[in-house]
Amino acid sequence: MTENELLNVIKKGEGINIEFKTCSEKLPQSLFETVCSFLNTKGGMIFLGISDNGDITGIDMTKVSKLKKDIANLANNAQKLSPSIYIPINEYKVKNKIILVLEIYESSQVHTTNNIIYIRNTDGDFKTANPVQIAKIVNRKQTYHTEQKIFQQVEFHDFQTELIEKAKRLIRQNNPGNHLWELNNQEFLKRIGFYTRNEENKHGYTLAAILFFASDSLIQTLLPNYKFEILINRDNIDRYDDRLTVRTNLIDAFDLLMSFIEKHMPDPFFLDGSERISLRSKIFRELISNLISHREYLSPFPASVIITRKRIEFSNPNNPIIFGKIDPESFTPAAKNPLINKLMIQMGRAEDIGSGIRNVSKYLPYYLKNATVDFYDEDFFSTTINYYITVEETVEETVEETVEETVEETVEIIINVMKMNPKITVKELIDQVGLSRRGIEYHIDKLKKSGLIRREGPTKGGTWKVIKEL
Repeated sequence: MTENELLNVIKKGEGINIEFKTCSEKLPQSLFETVCSFLNTKGGMIFLGISDNGDITGIDMTKVSKLKKDIANLANNAQKLSPSIYIPINEYKVKNKIILVLEIYESSQVHTTNNIIYIRNTDGDFKTANPVQIAKIVNRKQTYHTEQKIFQQVEFHDFQTELIEKAKRLIRQNNPGNHLWELNNQEFLKRIGFYTRNEENKHGYTLAAILFFASDSLIQTLLPNYKFEILINRDNIDRYDDRLTVRTNLIDAFDLLMSFIEKHMPDPFFLDGSERISLRSKIFRELISNLISHREYLSPFPASVIITRKRIEFSNPNNPIIFGKIDPESFTPAAKNPLINKLMIQMGRAEDIGSGIRNVSKYLPYYLKNATVDFYDEDFFSTTINYYITVEETVEETVEETVEETVEETVEIIINVMKMNPKITVKELIDQVGLSRRGIEYHIDKLKKSGLIRREGPTKGGTWKVIKEL
């Protein structure tokens, strides 16, 4: 804001989303009561260095850095503010005096300070222990998601056109019947809910739009604590073997995180029926998508992936609904960021809500022998995979077993197809069995040498004769 814009806001005085606090050398005692009330209500701005009647008293210039650090430390202290939250702090010079402005975004969670819930109305901050009032707060927040936070200062030219075009290409490839990809870029953002109007009649681009399509510098300006951490710690138990910190947009973040997984995790051969699938992709694609789709982006804590010799743990700050361990067979899924999740699904980077957890549970036993997986929906959503022999040992055993099973299944398919259609050609076998010409010819040669089949008649126009059943 310019000095004139600040003076205009100050001139209007305090209100339901504006609070003045005198602050020269130390933070006012009631600061986090207001922080808490804004988080629990509709958000707002706290001006430090201004008296209740709007006089600009200013802050001691030598104390500004310490005050900023104190605010950040207290905001990350669960005993002072729970759940912890990131608070943007802006420093301004007004009439030759320094003031600090704290911008508090409405939260999707219910917050306490010193274990007390505060709410905001036109008369100020009020503590509440009234169960009815608390229930109203909880009910209202169940329909609010921080991805919907509007940033009116962000304009269309702040977005990267190539990222919007990439999202549209992914939609076209994975959901060709969804014609979002045909829209121009501005209309596309509106149609997917990334440009909206809220109940206070404010309109603009949302946090979701910024996370997907803004430049890294803009993302870091608005969300300095935003990042994903992924590290592998198998051999160097004191530090780590490899590490990646991702602070970029969600489209590139997904690719970077998956590339790290592909670099360090094997992908054994596996057939699901007659179709070969990537177990690594099935499992980790879902877990990375969950990490992106269901995290609380205003939290000061990163989302993380830690891979060790016996364990893999995914963890992200979260707005819990279940509050405890999830049963993959019976839980009712809910999107923590419905707009982000919906776009991930449309781009083919996520399954329907809840299917990720079920897919991990389904395919994990084939990927890591004797592995178990636990899902917890708490202040941090965590997925923990425990396994009792190393990944390398598991993959070696899985490959041996799978190759044997695959050969048997393939041979049986070829024999059955030949019985049903003795005139079938090699080209038709390739299409039906799903192997390459080299693979089909290899198996036919083996079957002939084993005395299970023979060719009768000419090469062209002849027939297959199945001599013995398996």
